[in-house]
Amino acid sequence: MKTDFTFTIKSTCLNEHYQPTDNTRATTNFANLARGENRQQNLRNALKMIDNRFNALAHWDNPQGDRYAVELEIISVEIDIENSGQTFPSVEVLKTNIVDHQTNQRVEGIVGNNFSSYVRDYDFSILLSEHNKGQPSFSIPDGFGELHGQLFQSFVNSPAYKAHFNKLPVICLSVAETKTYQRIENQHPVLGVEFLPNASSLTEQYFKKMGLQVRYFMPPNSTAPLAFYFVGDLLNDYTNLELISTISTMETFQKIYRPEIYNANAVAGHTYQPNLKNLDYSLTHIVYDREERNQLGIAQGKFAEKHFIKPHQAVFEQWAASYNQQACLA
Repeated sequence: MKTDFTFTIKSTCLNEHYQPTDNTRATTNFANLARGENRQQNLRNALKMIDNRFNALAHWDNPQGDRYAVELEIISVEIDIENSGQTFPSVEVLKTNIVDHQTNQRVEGIVGNNFSSYVRDYDFSILLSEHNKGQPSFSIPDGFGELHGQLFQSFVNSPAYKAHFNKLPVICLSVAETKTYQRIENQHPVLGVEFLPNASSLTEQYFKKMGLQVRYFMPPNSTAPLAFYFVGDLLNDYTNLELISTISTMETFQKIYRPEIYNANAVAGHTYQPNLKNLDYSLTHIVYDREERNQLGIAQGKFAEKHFIKPHQAVFEQWAASYNQQACLA
């Protein structure tokens, strides 16, 4: 489908000296850590946790547990809707790179990992909330997530994406509190044991419109499964080291952000339901403002509505009609 959308990709190193830019969503995991009095120590501790977890999973030919380090890039994507020169922050993801100290090589990991989007903030914090205000039961508005899904797929299929990245993205999220997960017999040496949910979540449905499917795995020595969103074949399209780079990065963020689940003192059993009210967990020595994160989601949704959704509404409606027509013809 022909569009007048142009994507621009920028990369920023995520290290202990990182400072969020004006376009970075303040609720993004790494941006939250990089503020306040403890910002540098927060980042240093988080990055050390990532390296330690990577080496624990990549234990072969690694007797001292220090062979590898993970370098992180923040990939910021801006979109120009009508080639006007005016851009809006579209999505922001993390890209992992793996440093092998034994061979002195640096290899690419996976792009995706942490995922943030102003339009997703609008969908969940503004559109979904207004649709259900004063209603007797919860429901999903028509076309919910379609614009976001079309924008994401347009980016992944764009010349800009293909020029920068060799493989399709993998996004790693927490499991849903409202679902129950059942452990099955399938097991992967790196991803760990697989779980199946008892029902599809709203997040699953939302990411499906982005062209992503999901599988749930609990890696070795983890306490709960992670949700891996991907295109293609998760188990065979990526190397073990690539998968480990995603696990070590995103499990670290989840231990900081959701310790009740991912830093719990008890491991998920064969039947598992996540519980953010769980009191049997350990805290990391990293400061993370969860309350501010929730409040800012609404502000960021309003920002997207004012500066992106409403100004380009006619273009989006025309694009959606063309997109749906082509989907029917396919």
